[in-house]
Amino acid sequence: MSDVCCEDPESMVQTSAGVLEKLCRFPHSGTDKVPDFKLGILTVSDRASAGLYEDLSGPEIEILMRGYQERTKYFCMSSVCCEIVPDEHDTIVDKLIEMADKEKCDLIITTGGTGLSKRDVTPEATKVVVDRLVQGIPEAIRRETSKVEPLAMLSRAVAGIRNNNTLIVNLPGRPKAVRESMVVLLPVLPHAVSQLQK
Repeated sequence: MSDVCCEDPESMVQTSAGVLEKLCRFPHSGTDKVPDFKLGILTVSDRASAGLYEDLSGPEIEILMRGYQERTKYFCMSSVCCEIVPDEHDTIVDKLIEMADKEKCDLIITTGGTGLSKRDVTPEATKVVVDRLVQGIPEAIRRETSKVEPLAMLSRAVAGIRNNNTLIVNLPGRPKAVRESMVVLLPVLPHAVSQLQK
């Protein structure tokens, strides 16, 4: 079962600022083009979708994306589409397809459902939706985040491309794990999105 709660919002924002401060010391990787794109954020959690607690991981992704955009000007998000669904395979598949094909999201970042529990099915759902895997993204995230948290190596997250124009990336469910993963992911996103827009 996905875990997307359990951190104090005040400390979350302060830690996000620290992540951005660290990232902005280094240039992004790849193209100089500044992509204008639509972001989709999909939180996968039985409890958050049922209203049993507040989703903190989805908003954490948006905080980091907007903060990185404002500080670096490496990309411009035209809009953000946020959704919460339970840990149900077919529901996740349907929502990813809707966000990619109907909402026309250029980038979809999921949070939750990447662990070893029988309810953790986000990677399986993502593999149904994408046409090509981008294996280097989850490999890099697992490698770097496991240096901070050894349990990160248990993540089954995947990343891939749908219809040659939407990049989908799975992240873990906890806000702390989201922050650690975004440190790895954010610097390569401008180049990745610009490549899909060509």
